[in-house]
Amino acid sequence: MQLPSVKTLLLLLVGCSSLLCHGKEQLPNIVIIYADDMGYGDLAIQNEKSKIPTPNLDQLARKGMRFSDAHSSSGICSPSRYALLTGKYHWRRKQGIVGSFGKPFFAQSDVTLPQVLQNSGYKTAAIGKWHLGWHWPFINKPTGRFVTKKGENKFYQPQDIDWKKAIKGGPLDHGFDYYFGDGTINFPPYAWIENDRVIKAPNAVMTMQNIGQKVKEGSWEFRMGPKVEGWNPYDVLPTLTKKSQQWLGQQKKDQPFFLYLALPSPHAPIIPNKEFEGKSQAGAYGDFMVQTDWVAGQVIDALKKNGLDDNTLVIFTSDNGPEKYAYQRAEQYGHYSSGDFRGLKRDVYEGGHHVPFIIKWPSKIQAGAVSTEVISQVDIMATLAAITQSALPKNSASDSYDISPILFNQKYHSPLREATVQHTKKDTYALRQGKWLFINKKSGQHTKAPKSYNQQHGYKSFQTGSLLFDLAADPGQRTNLHAKYPEKVTAMEKLLNKYRKQSYSVQH
Repeated sequence: MQLPSVKTLLLLLVGCSSLLCHGKEQLPNIVIIYADDMGYGDLAIQNEKSKIPTPNLDQLARKGMRFSDAHSSSGICSPSRYALLTGKYHWRRKQGIVGSFGKPFFAQSDVTLPQVLQNSGYKTAAIGKWHLGWHWPFINKPTGRFVTKKGENKFYQPQDIDWKKAIKGGPLDHGFDYYFGDGTINFPPYAWIENDRVIKAPNAVMTMQNIGQKVKEGSWEFRMGPKVEGWNPYDVLPTLTKKSQQWLGQQKKDQPFFLYLALPSPHAPIIPNKEFEGKSQAGAYGDFMVQTDWVAGQVIDALKKNGLDDNTLVIFTSDNGPEKYAYQRAEQYGHYSSGDFRGLKRDVYEGGHHVPFIIKWPSKIQAGAVSTEVISQVDIMATLAAITQSALPKNSASDSYDISPILFNQKYHSPLREATVQHTKKDTYALRQGKWLFINKKSGQHTKAPKSYNQQHGYKSFQTGSLLFDLAADPGQRTNLHAKYPEKVTAMEKLLNKYRKQSYSVQH
């Protein structure tokens, strides 16, 4: 009698809830939709007081699993994107955003999620906002000049860059087969980039006086630099939506694919298209959020139209919490983008990094499920590697936990993560462990809140050298328990320092 193979025995032991039951021909397609500056409270399904309708994302949550305690690595843009794509806390590499014409955030040794999926036979594409840098083919140093109260500033003009050359160090050099986008909507060059070249060379200069279009809010977000004459920021979101639909329509059912759709919304400049004006009760930002929800709906519809929906795993989340304009929005419209959490973008208070997180995979992940487990976006890499049976190279995904047991309702030890680290500015860290939040400074604030907002919410300053909060009892982080639980403070500070000194927080 022929004995069963080792693989067959494993399948019998673990049952079909195991990821081993998915053969190569059944590997799921993967779509990650990454919003920009979207707060936890902007999603109607998790904020009963929301003034913004989000029917498509609400429906995605009803058909998938929603995490109520998910976090980005950082309270700002580039670091969070790096962390998501590498499974590694950004601060192990560097801090801060990539500026206009900045070099790549990545180190040569970094292994990315699309590279791992490529090795498993996936076709990969990035569409939208990159904001992780390129090696630009400069001809000379910036020749543009403008003067502010702080002195003279320099910027690149069209003649300073060789637009005929390939732009290295971008998506194609980090695991993506295809790229289309504008790089970063409020950073030059204001031009479309396809793969590693601009489609049309910039021939004009963007200034605050020469945007070319009236912006609803946040025109000051535009940086000076080269642009294509006639470039229109209102074209960006519709164009990215159309490109995503087209790319999905080109995919074949016999080859799995990974689409990373990084939206520039609802980040400022606030530029909802006319058909979305007045669709919310939270001003122009709310209308831009409605359009962001619409884009997600269009992508999901494209999956259905092309017969791809049943075997596509869709993740929706955001790079960080809402921008500082949220304080004004709260007072003017009664809409709280951070929900019940303290803080906004850049803060290590919860509002800076506590973000929406939805994952859907029909018939595999229980529809309508809500998990209260603390997770991080760095977990996406190890989780998708497990689901797709993709090998993680040594020293990669050093902070990424496999959360698939949560997704497939398998037994696991809770909390699944030992702890989760958030960081935005130099030397200020937050450590989340279960219900506890530890901050290693006397404040988790970076963006100053208006006095009226603090009074309304009962927010006060703290005097202790570090902070400790019980988020189960105090999600708004009003009561500092530093003095009451000194042993917990010491233990969490020790663990944070351990993570910072060693090159990993979890080993694979």
